[in-house]
Amino acid sequence: MLWSGRGMIRRLTAVLHLGDVPWKIALGLAVGVFIGCTPFYGLHTLLAIVVAFALRVNRVATVTGAWLNLPWFAPFVYGFSLKVGEFILSGGKGLESLSGKGLVELATAIRPYLSFERFREGFLASSKLLFVASTPLFVGTTVVGIAAGLVTYFVALGAIREVRRMGHLDRTQNPAREG
Repeated sequence: MLWSGRGMIRRLTAVLHLGDVPWKIALGLAVGVFIGCTPFYGLHTLLAIVVAFALRVNRVATVTGAWLNLPWFAPFVYGFSLKVGEFILSGGKGLESLSGKGLVELATAIRPYLSFERFREGFLASSKLLFVASTPLFVGTTVVGIAAGLVTYFVALGAIREVRRMGHLDRTQNPAREG
């Protein structure tokens, strides 16, 4: 299964052995990792295919990179990204209205707006809350995605070159294995 650790290792190993130019594979993987950090969860695969096609990088590598943000990592990636965005935008004070509040307190605050009479007020309050939370998330996922993508590019490029160098050495030392 792809969502298992072994499945992902097999997939990454297969990406290292793709027949494309090393920089295209590494760039595809890096772009995929960036996409995997975006808050468009559920659209990562589609975005990866479209962007890989537009940038003319390896599509398999790009989709694999997008899939690295596995469901059990996503809350940590997005939580960290939210904090990074919050720090960048306001020095950590962007979500101060929510700090220290538990789910019960938030539900109690939202409950009056769930009636039909106060629907408009509730919609506006929810929109404001969504905007307050989404801006730092978008900023944070962009920064975290760029950093993760850069690291991925250089690590993948080095790994692909090493795999190919080792394969070349293996073929020159054991010509009987070819064929």
